[in-house]
Amino acid sequence: METAIIIIYTLALAVIFLYSLAQLNLLINYLKASKKTENAPVFDLNNPGEVPFVTVQLPLYNELYVVERLLDNIAKLDYPKDKLEIQVLDDSTDTSLETTRAKIEVLKNAEIPITHITRTNRSGFKAGALKEGLDIAKGEFIAIFDSDFVPNADWLRKTVPYFKNENIGVVQTRWAHLNRDYSLLTRIQAFALDFHFVLEQVGRNFGHHFINFNGTAGIWRKTCILDAGNWQGDTLTEDLDLSYRAQLKKWDFKYLVDVETPAELPVAISAARSQQFRWNKGAAENFQKLYGRLLKDPSVSLKTKFHSFFHLLNSSMFLLVLLVAILSVPVLYIKNNNPAYSGYFNVIAGFALSTLIFFGCYWVTYKRIHGGGFKNFVNYIGMFFTFFSIAMGFSVHNSLAVLEGHFGKKSEFIRTPKFNISKLGDNWKSNIYLKKSLSLNTLLETLLFLYFGFAIYSAVQLNDFGLILFHLMLFAGFGFVAFKSIFSRV
Repeated sequence: METAIIIIYTLALAVIFLYSLAQLNLLINYLKASKKTENAPVFDLNNPGEVPFVTVQLPLYNELYVVERLLDNIAKLDYPKDKLEIQVLDDSTDTSLETTRAKIEVLKNAEIPITHITRTNRSGFKAGALKEGLDIAKGEFIAIFDSDFVPNADWLRKTVPYFKNENIGVVQTRWAHLNRDYSLLTRIQAFALDFHFVLEQVGRNFGHHFINFNGTAGIWRKTCILDAGNWQGDTLTEDLDLSYRAQLKKWDFKYLVDVETPAELPVAISAARSQQFRWNKGAAENFQKLYGRLLKDPSVSLKTKFHSFFHLLNSSMFLLVLLVAILSVPVLYIKNNNPAYSGYFNVIAGFALSTLIFFGCYWVTYKRIHGGGFKNFVNYIGMFFTFFSIAMGFSVHNSLAVLEGHFGKKSEFIRTPKFNISKLGDNWKSNIYLKKSLSLNTLLETLLFLYFGFAIYSAVQLNDFGLILFHLMLFAGFGFVAFKSIFSRV
């Protein structure tokens, strides 16, 4: 039994270490990209003959709190009205449907080229709505915004020009955060998303590896969507699915790290959970759907296959982290009761280099967003450990999502409740879309909070503090997630 625990523990640490090496390579790519200047051909939008027709798609489902903000903002897009149409793809089943209809009539009277498209059958969920809208879209290019995004007026002027290169199928922009500093929960979400949108997306794009359209705040060439097989609703992350299929068809993606698209982060932990569940399960579903095809493609380089493996399995790292965490307590006792293993444990301690790699990678991202200097570095250290503590606290919830994805259990597309919250004091607990019941996951998280409390006690009893920081982070992370889930309920 002891041998089996050590083997599983070591293998999990080894895979996490390989993942960290992939991130280190993306960091190197990011640093190279920051030194590169680019003179790509672009459309001259000041020349009416070069202005292409654009369709803006706004997929909605029960967005009572944010729909008016969205529509007011989209109406301000600076683009020739005779080359623009706005499709509101509204699958709503509540009173927001009438709110949206009334708002659209006001905008139509103001000569905004907007249409309200509804379905009685939500087949394919968001992917199905986008596909039906595409069937009648007039635009050569299709911009997509979720309901919690508020792009700047010049957004189309900053993105459309790059499509002069006929190989480009997608232009994706970086998410910014309207309510980054609302709470600890929003700060850690922003911390994670900044890492993806700064280091990972730039690093993959510069290295000519597969990146992903992020479901919103990007624009597609219509022929690219159709060539790749159109939107498909058989995974929970239809954006990642279509992205990989398009790149397998040899379409290029253009990522614009300097173009920000502001959006609202979930302020309730139940909303963050639903979003995390969908993203993590969807990634696992796409690994099962696409990686075999990518692996067999002789035109895809080994390096890109390596990065795609960890890209599609990114969410599966939660499963490995949870496994390492749970096994770390028996490993603590095995180490102290079997001196013969001491040399081996000294060797695998080298896997701690993963933490140093992550620390460096996240610092580069943090510095890009917040600036350098000693004060920001000290703030970063606190945020780094806080983020990883709480991320580990989510590992039970996210691991169950990953397992469902890998084993093919189907579930509905669960929307993330939106709030229209930007400052402390704004009331969100009356939001009608929030889940009000506790889940089994919360019980498991509470038990693991106690389990890692026992781990800290064990370190003191055994006088072995080699894993004490890890166990303190797990104790704090599971405690935060469990108690936030219990006491933040409406």
